[in-house]
Amino acid sequence: MKTIRIETLGCRLNQIESEAAAHYFLKDFDVQMQGLSAKATEDKNTVLVIINTCTVTQKAEQKARRIIRLALKKYENAALLITGCYAQLSAPELLKMDKRIIVLGGQIKSRLVEVPSLLKNYLEENKWKAEAFAEFLNNSIKSKPQEKLNFPEESFKLAGTSFLSHSRAALKIQDGCNNNCSYCAIHMARGHSVSIDAEVAIKRVQELEEKGNEEVVLTTVNIGQYKSEYKGKEIRFPGLLKLLLENTKSIRFRISSLYPEVVDDEFCRVIKDQRVQPHFHLSVQSGSNKILKLMNRVYKAEDVLNACKKLKTAKENPFIACDIITGFPGETNDDFDLTYKLCKDCDFTWIHAFPYSERPGTKAIELPQKVPQSVSDERARKLNELAVKNKIEYIKIFIDKPMDAILETVKSSQLFAGNIIHYHAVTSNFLHCEIISKETREQRKLVKIKILSPMEDRIQKGGELEARAVFV
Repeated sequence: MKTIRIETLGCRLNQIESEAAAHYFLKDFDVQMQGLSAKATEDKNTVLVIINTCTVTQKAEQKARRIIRLALKKYENAALLITGCYAQLSAPELLKMDKRIIVLGGQIKSRLVEVPSLLKNYLEENKWKAEAFAEFLNNSIKSKPQEKLNFPEESFKLAGTSFLSHSRAALKIQDGCNNNCSYCAIHMARGHSVSIDAEVAIKRVQELEEKGNEEVVLTTVNIGQYKSEYKGKEIRFPGLLKLLLENTKSIRFRISSLYPEVVDDEFCRVIKDQRVQPHFHLSVQSGSNKILKLMNRVYKAEDVLNACKKLKTAKENPFIACDIITGFPGETNDDFDLTYKLCKDCDFTWIHAFPYSERPGTKAIELPQKVPQSVSDERARKLNELAVKNKIEYIKIFIDKPMDAILETVKSSQLFAGNIIHYHAVTSNFLHCEIISKETREQRKLVKIKILSPMEDRIQKGGELEARAVFV
């Protein structure tokens, strides 16, 4: 059996789209989804490598090119299919890298479902040559015009009810973005906003629950732009979440990312349900209203603070994280001080701070008053220091308290040595815990645990595990 390898870079949407694509190959191919590294063994049995790319920063694109070059070297008998946001915006550049490369723009990523049968038939009818297959696929799969320019095509076709590399199920409910934030290329790469039909969403979550999934992550590009109809009435995201709760029994819901303006009274009434997990991620970017205006964001710093207050009223001790961009053009020391103060006032559990990265085609490139990279890096470092401190203090709140958690299937999740098993588990409020036990527990299931202590060294180094725990 020939091997297919899938490499995924970037956001949660990319991850679940890759998972969904993998299942179309499982019938006729061996599918591998572990990350590619320089230590990987060269393999001539691999005939296709799919690389699902990201374009959110220059580093994301650099990483994609590095993975592509590495895959070309390690799998010399394979064609490489490059998809995702970077593929959407930089197809000519990618095609020049090698004749074995196929580029399938992110907006037509759903056509991945056609590839397994095309590949199977090609292998049966032709002597295998990666370059010839790449040329065939570039000509065939992309020959039909896009259904609607600048809109993701059949965006919700890539969906599954089982997952090869993730312990928690996920459902994409919205794709694309109608905003035009001055620093962001995602709206160009993903296209305009589209939403899954509410009845389809309900049916898919019911299927996930029937298959024994304990939790589903609702993923989007811009959750505030979700819009559908149900029984003749328009509904937005809070309405959808309410319907999902009403039409399921026990499955828990986690929300992947929020814009501050989404957190209104209706939203907070719905999330009070115990099955909505107390973990939220706010897309903030800056605490300076001047910078937010330059970024073309639709909210102000005070809206972020109000959103955090509402979330903390609706849920007890929720994990609230945020994104911050440092060094945006025009950001002065005073602007950064406002951002730092907002992060302290909101008491974010975690801050994902990263320096501004110019994206071709965006309006921010034309802005004056560029900030030196060294200044951007130092500002990000200060926020990351605050993030580490806040997370450690947050974990301490839950020491010795019984908590729900799901046992994850991750790298090195079970290491057997003297009948001792090392488990990884994620709590309802998104704390990643290490459990060392002699008990045998079924992974992907809900368990009761108790946190013993934060793993301060690992948190400071950016490790995934952040707390020690035991089963209750």
